[in-house]
Amino acid sequence: MSQIKIYGLRSHLDPIKSQLSDVIHSCIVDALQYLPHKRAHRFFPLDPSDYYYPPEPGRTDRYTIIEISMFEGRTVETKKQLIRLLFDRAEKELGISNLDLEITIFETPKHNWGFRGLPGDEHSLDYRVNV
Repeated sequence: MSQIKIYGLRSHLDPIKSQLSDVIHSCIVDALQYLPHKRAHRFFPLDPSDYYYPPEPGRTDRYTIIEISMFEGRTVETKKQLIRLLFDRAEKELGISNLDLEITIFETPKHNWGFRGLPGDEHSLDYRVNV
């Protein structure tokens, strides 16, 4: 299980939502061996007055934050691969530089999730978590 939140300036996110969702999902499928039909992305396009970020050298209005919430159980190398894929594909396919992208992975035990009427640890999943 994973859910993804994407934050950025409205002027940047709105035109690329669909393409960015596709890029993120391709990385999730490849790194986490996720099923292609499992996609839960939420976009938070913000006005400049609602989005303060550090003015690092080289950072632009394309600054984007991706937060990934998922079941715990993936290896460190799998999570690093996901991060590397996100940096690589966001730059190659969308022109979002590595300076303009920040990624955070939040992991929680399955029993802390609830979906389809049950706690997460009571579900039989159709994909592996321990990858």
